[in-house]
Amino acid sequence: MIHFEKYQGTGNDFIMLDNRSGEYDNITTNTIQYLCNRRFGIGADGLIWVKPSEEGHFEMRYFNADGTRSFCGNGARCAVKFAKSLGLFGEMAIFHAIDGIHEAVIEGSIVRLKMKDVSEIAHDGENYIVHTGSPHYIRFVPSIDTIDIVNLGKEIRYNDAYRLEGINVNTVEVCDDSIKLLTYERGVEDETLSCGTGATAAALATIFRTNKNGAFSMPVHVKGGDLEISGVYEEGLFHSLYLSGPAEKVFDGTIKL
Repeated sequence: MIHFEKYQGTGNDFIMLDNRSGEYDNITTNTIQYLCNRRFGIGADGLIWVKPSEEGHFEMRYFNADGTRSFCGNGARCAVKFAKSLGLFGEMAIFHAIDGIHEAVIEGSIVRLKMKDVSEIAHDGENYIVHTGSPHYIRFVPSIDTIDIVNLGKEIRYNDAYRLEGINVNTVEVCDDSIKLLTYERGVEDETLSCGTGATAAALATIFRTNKNGAFSMPVHVKGGDLEISGVYEEGLFHSLYLSGPAEKVFDGTIKL
């Protein structure tokens, strides 16, 4: 019997497991796939366990719905809320993830997550490749309303360049002072209503195109709600990056394997 909690951040949903006892250290791929299955299990874009860590207040380990590992921005924000409910930190969270140490604070319903600096943005033709803890392919389009992100995502994610390691595929529409985003996520192998690392990558690619140095704050509209990416761009380096948005518990329960 597994006790779980379900969280969501702008429609990106996750199964949360309290791993303070270490019982989920060796959770299997088959179990993760079963629990994340929306027909036969709980249903989620991914699974996260949390336990105390010597490298910070806690460690979060994120698994995509297919059992593969990566960093997940929205998942990390939800993990912060979950860890707070477990009493693992006070005012500010310092935690360990697959890409290293992160900081986060909770401000009402909003979780502000500090992301890693980004110093390299690559090109794939007219498109951009940005790594924000997970790799993202960014394509700018006049309107996202006409985009079939699932078919486009599969076409790019499974082409010869990205088939082995996979890549998340994003289409971005630039508005006046904000952007709209669609995302196909590897590991889920489908469209998700939101993607935190994708929102970050899309915002950075948008700033990079303009080559405008200085502090910035960019709203990102996704199907599941609104996120905000803030930071500083100077001399080719993005730093002091924050991914901010809501994260909330949906329900909890138990499931028998």
